[in-house]
Amino acid sequence: MTTTTTRNHYADRVGTADWDAVKTGLDDVGCALLPQLLTPAECRQVIALWDEPDRFRATINLRRHRFGDHGDYKYFREPFPEPVRALREALYPRLLPIARDWSEKLRWEAEWPETLQEWLEECHRAGQAKPTPILLRYEPGGWNALHRDLYGDKVFPLQVVLNLNDPGTDHTGGEFLLTEQRPRAQSRGTATLIPQGHGLAFTTREKPVRSVRGWSRGPVRHGVSVVRSGMRHTLGLVFHDAA
Repeated sequence: MTTTTTRNHYADRVGTADWDAVKTGLDDVGCALLPQLLTPAECRQVIALWDEPDRFRATINLRRHRFGDHGDYKYFREPFPEPVRALREALYPRLLPIARDWSEKLRWEAEWPETLQEWLEECHRAGQAKPTPILLRYEPGGWNALHRDLYGDKVFPLQVVLNLNDPGTDHTGGEFLLTEQRPRAQSRGTATLIPQGHGLAFTTREKPVRSVRGWSRGPVRHGVSVVRSGMRHTLGLVFHDAA
């Protein structure tokens, strides 16, 4: 299969999403499920990359850095495996209109070009040149603290995570957690069990919240609940690079 054919294959899957519904979910709660973007066989192939050290530029242990426990994640180095590159390139233009709508509502001083490559070139000129796609692995008892994936001043406000295992079969627990700090109110939490191969789009830093004066910023953080049994692997696709 040629590279172009493979890219189109992933782009076709991304195109099957109901993007109006995705926008509604992101607007309402800060996250939205996407359709199956990887087959079970493709998920296993991505998981197998864990044991190929030359694929990665860095490994982070959650306990050592007090980011969580019983888990690690690895940053891919370029060139990326085809699913990582193709999905990232296909998802960016679909998320771009939502990012621009949020930017207008919240008056962000940010503009994003039409293609991911152009945007990453802007990141690199700003000193953010380290790749950010990651492969994460959680063992029994593993969890990830609430956080934001911010690596510099250049930020794309949406990102995607794919679950590479079959929840309920390969692992129990390990829900994706998202908390939204609400104006003059307690924070709201959302827990999502992501089906195998499916993606979840979610906000990186904050989302628009309607207020009496129009729109205000609702700070958002994400994490992972305790994996009670089995192993959980995920693929994280961030659309800005790191300093």
